[in-house]
Amino acid sequence: MTNDEFGVFAKQIADIGSAFYFHPDTLATGKASGLDGFRFYFVGRGGVLGDVEADVVHSAFGYFEPALFATMWNSAKEIVPARDGARLYMGCNHALGRAKLADVAGLDAFCEAAGAVNDAIDPTGLALYAGVAAEPVPHDVPARAIHLAMVLREARGSTHLLAVVASGLAPRLAHQIRRPDDVSLFGWSEPAEFTDADSTRWAAAEELTNELLAPSFAVLDPAGERALLDGAHAIHTALTT
Repeated sequence: MTNDEFGVFAKQIADIGSAFYFHPDTLATGKASGLDGFRFYFVGRGGVLGDVEADVVHSAFGYFEPALFATMWNSAKEIVPARDGARLYMGCNHALGRAKLADVAGLDAFCEAAGAVNDAIDPTGLALYAGVAAEPVPHDVPARAIHLAMVLREARGSTHLLAVVASGLAPRLAHQIRRPDDVSLFGWSEPAEFTDADSTRWAAAEELTNELLAPSFAVLDPAGERALLDGAHAIHTALTT
């Protein structure tokens, strides 16, 4: 897999993995349980870590303003227990796969390749990924495909957060460098100042993320790589058109 192919795959798997987060059907499911979209997002993603303090889950998310995160997390799990919220959220992921991917070709091969990569990832230090990866994988192929995409998205996200910290960059700054228009969305009242050195650290974190994940993708032979890339492209197209 070339660097360019890996970059395209990373972008597509990020989009696929998060496609259900604020989908209308997901929002409706959360509303039926008393959760608005934001609270469902926090307890849905973080609930795999269990009924723990907000600081524990925030350490795995990394980029949100801590007080906002604590408010959302604590109020959400008062409405729906954390583990129940996570499984309800994953059910929304699976439902989207069943609704959108039933006619997509190549999903069996994609699932085989994505599963092999997932099995090769060492979850040490990757708390949110470890929690999601421990959840049951659906048996039906459309749900299985989007589930594995979500899991690989969390693998990259957790690995990148680890790389950001290892590169000496504050997660808040990393997020602002990557998504400058989302400062307030993540609870920060105003942008933080960052330097050229911070931008250099962010670029180093991107490189380190790829380096840390590369051995897991190296378990695939050329046919497996092609199945992973083609499958991700087909799934992405089905979800975005």
